[in-house]
Amino acid sequence: MTIIITDDDVKRLLSMEDCIEAMRVAFRDFANGTAVNRPRMRYLAQHPDPERKYLANVHVGAVPSFGIACVRAGSQIIKPPSATNVRRLYENPQPFNWGIVILYSIETAEPLALLHEFHLSGMRVGATTGVAVDRIARKDASTLGLLGAGKQARSALEAIALVRAISRVNVYSPSAEHREAFAREMTRNGMEVVAVANSRAAVVGADIVCCATTAMMPVFDGDWLEDGPFVVSIANSDVTNKRSEVDRRTYEPASSIIVNDWESVIDNDQTELLGPLREGAIRQDQIHELGDLLNGKVEIAQPTREAAEEGIIYFKNNSGLAIQFAAAGGILYRKAIQEGSNKIIPTEWLGTDLSAYYQAGFRPSP
Repeated sequence: MTIIITDDDVKRLLSMEDCIEAMRVAFRDFANGTAVNRPRMRYLAQHPDPERKYLANVHVGAVPSFGIACVRAGSQIIKPPSATNVRRLYENPQPFNWGIVILYSIETAEPLALLHEFHLSGMRVGATTGVAVDRIARKDASTLGLLGAGKQARSALEAIALVRAISRVNVYSPSAEHREAFAREMTRNGMEVVAVANSRAAVVGADIVCCATTAMMPVFDGDWLEDGPFVVSIANSDVTNKRSEVDRRTYEPASSIIVNDWESVIDNDQTELLGPLREGAIRQDQIHELGDLLNGKVEIAQPTREAAEEGIIYFKNNSGLAIQFAAAGGILYRKAIQEGSNKIIPTEWLGTDLSAYYQAGFRPSP
């Protein structure tokens, strides 16, 4: 049988702790060559409204440790940036996200589940940030400067707070209403979340700076960074769109730059990193993949509060990877099957019965 795993199921069945561990396994396997990932593919198509475009967003890959291969297929109507609209706006005619992840069994090739991707999409980005913070940031990091107050910012804060004892979060969003609501919602015992009036107030003095926004342009001045913080950003360019949350003054003084996947940097033409590299502002030997750090193939010393000259370490949480969905999807599938309450689709509806074809002595070509 093939089951439907909804966003509500994801919220109920997948803890951030489990998602962080799934990302550790996925990135270690990727670095070892056992997990498979192809760079994210996006394209735009003409829409009947000349001010809008159709956007497809596709990921494919597999994590054998979880027995899962997957295809993530995103489908959106967007309004591209313009002189009057500085951000790419998502404008599906109905208030629905139509993205879906198909989970396949590596053992049988059958489709195991159709998985809603909206909630998981934010969780796997936040969990990946948590993995990087746990491996790289100061052990005594206690202050977080957070840029953004939406879904991605919530996941990032939840993950970071699980791997570091964060006592103070300064959060900034251009919307005072959004940042104040975020501060009220996310404050808890032992962690004060404060809405601040500008991005500088969020960044200055922070041990960790995390950007989790929809911004097209840098959201703070890199010259504001003090005492070698660990800096994270999630916005990335691709062939349909050019954007970056951080400026050259964040890249240039970085002692190390960490990415999820170097092949995706090249394939997606992430010019915000490739430009400084081509111009000599940064060097190739400064850039490492997250999985290589987790596996010990690359060693980066965690910075200390007393040694600001060690410089910034910058984690470019670059582009979505199918291995993230496959690993988290494997956990979700097992838990959903154990619970036994999901909607079911007969698996045979999703395939072609080749019995007669085989009996006639034919075999399909791959």
